Amino acid sequence: MKQILQSLKTGATEVAEVPCPRVGRGTLLIRTRRTLVSAGTERMLVEFGKAGWIEKARRQPEKVRMVLDKMKTDGLAPTLEAVLDKLDQPLPLGYCNLGRVLAVGAGVSGFAVGDRVASNGRHAEVASVPVNLCAKVPDAVSDEAAAFTVLGAIGLQGIRLVAPTLGEAVVVIGLGLIGLVTVQLLRAQGCRVLGIDPDAGRLALAQGFGAQVVNPAAGGDPLAAAETFSRGRGVDAVIITASTRSSEPVREAARMCRKRGRIVLVGVTGLTLSRADFYEKELTFQVSCSYGPGRYDPDYEEKGQDYPLAFVRWTEQRNLEAVLDLMARGALDPGPLISHRFALEQAERAYALVAGSEPSLGILLEYSDPEARSDQALRTATVRLHPPPVPVAGAARQPSVGFVGAGGYATSMLIPAFKSAGVRLVSVASGGGVSGVHAGRKFGFEETTTDTDRLFTDEALDAVVIGTRHDSHARFVLRALKAGRHVFVEKPLCLTSEELARITRAYGAAADRGKARHLMIGFNRRFSPLVQTMQGLLAGVAGPKALVMTVNAGAIPPDHWTQDPEVGGGRILGEACHFIDLLRYLAGTPISEHSRSAMLGPMGGPTGDTVTLQLGFDDGSIGTIHYFANGSKTFPKERLEVFAAGRVLRLDNFRTLTGFGWSSFRRQHLRRQDKGQRACAAAFVTALREGGPTPIPVEELLEVSRVSIELADP
Repeated sequence: MKQILQSLKTGATEVAEVPCPRVGRGTLLIRTRRTLVSAGTERMLVEFGKAGWIEKARRQPEKVRMVLDKMKTDGLAPTLEAVLDKLDQPLPLGYCNLGRVLAVGAGVSGFAVGDRVASNGRHAEVASVPVNLCAKVPDAVSDEAAAFTVLGAIGLQGIRLVAPTLGEAVVVIGLGLIGLVTVQLLRAQGCRVLGIDPDAGRLALAQGFGAQVVNPAAGGDPLAAAETFSRGRGVDAVIITASTRSSEPVREAARMCRKRGRIVLVGVTGLTLSRADFYEKELTFQVSCSYGPGRYDPDYEEKGQDYPLAFVRWTEQRNLEAVLDLMARGALDPGPLISHRFALEQAERAYALVAGSEPSLGILLEYSDPEARSDQALRTATVRLHPPPVPVAGAARQPSVGFVGAGGYATSMLIPAFKSAGVRLVSVASGGGVSGVHAGRKFGFEETTTDTDRLFTDEALDAVVIGTRHDSHARFVLRALKAGRHVFVEKPLCLTSEELARITRAYGAAADRGKARHLMIGFNRRFSPLVQTMQGLLAGVAGPKALVMTVNAGAIPPDHWTQDPEVGGGRILGEACHFIDLLRYLAGTPISEHSRSAMLGPMGGPTGDTVTLQLGFDDGSIGTIHYFANGSKTFPKERLEVFAAGRVLRLDNFRTLTGFGWSSFRRQHLRRQDKGQRACAAAFVTALREGGPTPIPVEELLEVSRVSIELADP
């Protein structure tokens, strides 16, 4: 299928061939008929992409601070690589979609194949959209009008926050698409409306919708106009739908308002406010969040958990339905807002118009007639990218590998590590298709797919690498073992004791049949060159050791997927398992006991990720892991100290190893941080190629996984 992608690095827009997304639980698969280009949001994205480095930094100062913090801990080169990798990832555009349902995911009710729906789907021939972001379109509403539904919901949410009453005087600053929709919605609620914009054409449209207008570019005085419009009392409310870096719209809004007036920001402006303007009138100011309650709540949007109507009357979905109802009865007419129509294949012309100086307003993208391209053709899940390599006589055979997952860590670490180890990159699977296309193009995969089953049935594949979210790891590992594939899974191996038992049985059954395969977890830190130095030094030390690992992990919001026990397993299981494995490796003997001490009171927080873990080993060694989420980002992230036989080793951030009391070792420093990712992948590939033992004994992997699960849920 075709989909519009944009480069954040250059701002270039392309219509790319992308595998059709799969319909997941709680989602609808939608065949698109119309999408609307959001001139404000998408213009900002295009302008950001085309901006130079300095301008990009100036527009996102909070990201600059994050980069500087990372540079202090990880060094210059890894930080630059991370920034470039982020900018290199294509951005799927669009969020105003109209189409018909192709497939209904498990757990969805109220929708059927063939239903016409409006959603926040992308500019793509087929979109997979969570059910709570979709609404059925009444028969009386045209496809073109329904494409404005999401934009209408954004304006409607701003109005709901203003809470206007019949007859109130409301000013709308900025008459772009959302501003003109807001004018119509306010008029439908019986409000008197004053529209402010420097564009004469848009002012004329607002007048046609029943608003009074003022043009500052033609010498009009917005403050004087608002004074007259409000009969000298000050307006009741102001809705700002403008997009500008200036703070002037907010300052003008404050001066226009009566005492206890209301101001709601729907657009994007500067926020340098005058306290006096707000203090003397006791004004209220609020920023509207997109299209209603539920926005950015993963439980609502991703898991489909609706809010009870009795307590949250207007959610995202119910706002979409309200906008469609207004269209159906003629109270909202988007028709006059359409300025251009383009076929999807002409999307580059459409975005050139958005970024240019030619006047435009509502730009619709039209998709091919259903008869021109069958549903089956659109739902093709695999796209060929590069031809298979031509065998070279006498050359060693490269192990063939497929990747499940093409997210940030896979594209920045895992795939480059395997590529440098000398494998044949056959297939990369991703849920939505876009990240798979990016990874496939960048690293030279032969194909990309959204059909994950393909990687477990393709006999040409020697191994599968799993880099998906944690809750899917056990399922994919079991499928790989059943299919007779070698498997490398990014940590953790699984999330529950039950899953671990099933994997243990599956691996044992394969071994009993003489078909044992390599099972490897991406515990890369034991492969770090400085850890290898530590292991070599400690090998000559008799007696037990004391190991202290301090991890300045930093805070992650409670609603992040890694904190979800069902999806990410929490940070102890999802990340601290790395350090359990590292201490197990350096101790060189099994873990005999373990315990966990959580910080009490508000310091511990609701996520339980500020903890101390204690390990005891068979030889009497002890290990302590301080995993803290309450530190400063300017402090080094990872420090390991080992005390043994009157000597100490200290490893700082996998860049510097210092010895104390060692006659033959004082210090080793790397030019850049090396956590062992490439060496870990290379060891696995060597085992595939040469048939040696698995780089980490499976018994250790299962042991560390068991201990991690028990510590995560003591």
